[in-house]
Amino acid sequence: MDLTVLAYVIYLLISVALTIWVARTLSRNGKVFLADVLHGNDKLADAVNHLLVVGFYLVNLGFVTLYLKNADGVADARQLFEALSVKIGVVLLVLGVMHLGNVYVLNKIRRRGLMEREQTPPVPPQGWAGPGSQGPWAAPTTGR
Repeated sequence: MDLTVLAYVIYLLISVALTIWVARTLSRNGKVFLADVLHGNDKLADAVNHLLVVGFYLVNLGFVTLYLKNADGVADARQLFEALSVKIGVVLLVLGVMHLGNVYVLNKIRRRGLMEREQTPPVPPQGWAGPGSQGPWAAPTTGR
C-alpha cells in the first residue's frame, strides 16, 4: 500500500474519532448550560443541543475532508509521521477553537439569561403630572 494512502487512512480515522469525542463531550456538558438558559425547558434544550452537535459535525468533518489532500507525497515513515502530525495538529487546533467558540457562545447566552432573571421591573408610576398638576414636576406658575 502506498504510504500516502496510509497517511490518509490514519488521518481520517484519528480526525473523525477526535471529532466524535469532542462533539459528545460538548453535547453532554452543553446540555446543562442550555437547560439553565432555557429556564428548565429540557425538551427545547435537547433540541437546541442536537442542532448544535449536527452543526459541529458538519463544520469539523467538512474541514477534515477538505484538509485531506497532501500536496507532497509520503515517501518514507518519517514523512508519514510528519504529515500526520501537521494534519492532526491543525485538526486539533480547529476542534479547540470550535470548542472554545461553543463555550463562549453558551456562556454569553447563559449570562444574558441570568441578567434577565435578576433585573427587577421598574417602579410603577406614583401619579400623574399632567397640565394643572401641583406636584414637584409641575410647570412653574406665574405669580398673579
